[in-house]
Amino acid sequence: MPAQTDNRIVIDAPLDLVWEMTNDVESWPGLFTEYADAKVLERRGDTMVIRLTLHPDPDGTAWSWVSERTPDRDSLTVRAHRVETGPFEFMNLVWTYREVEGGVEMRWRQEFTMKPTAPFDDAAMTERLNRVGREQMAVIKSRIEERAASVADRG
Repeated sequence: MPAQTDNRIVIDAPLDLVWEMTNDVESWPGLFTEYADAKVLERRGDTMVIRLTLHPDPDGTAWSWVSERTPDRDSLTVRAHRVETGPFEFMNLVWTYREVEGGVEMRWRQEFTMKPTAPFDDAAMTERLNRVGREQMAVIKSRIEERAASVADRG
């Protein structure tokens, strides 16, 4: 059975702004604190192939991987999977958005299995992905809410 994570946060901002900011992949280094670089390598319709690079870890390693990501604005869903799986046997992600009281609920669900040779097992990676996911969601919430307030002040 694959390992899973499921994290969500409510962002006090209009749906269009939340969708636009979280799906503008090239701007992710300014939206997430973990990404040093985010490049779109290829576009096929709504699907994009992207390379994400983390800031160097304490050992100086800058982890990087390629994912395929397909946003569907009509269903408020984004489906992604790692093409370069690295330590994962596979990694699938689903982002969903829905309007709720207080703003927009952004939910990230991940399903994965670690390779036997990976430095972490499924349980350790689940803990890490949950911790980092919650940290990044809090940063994203803050940055989008700041932008929403700035737009409202100009309006």
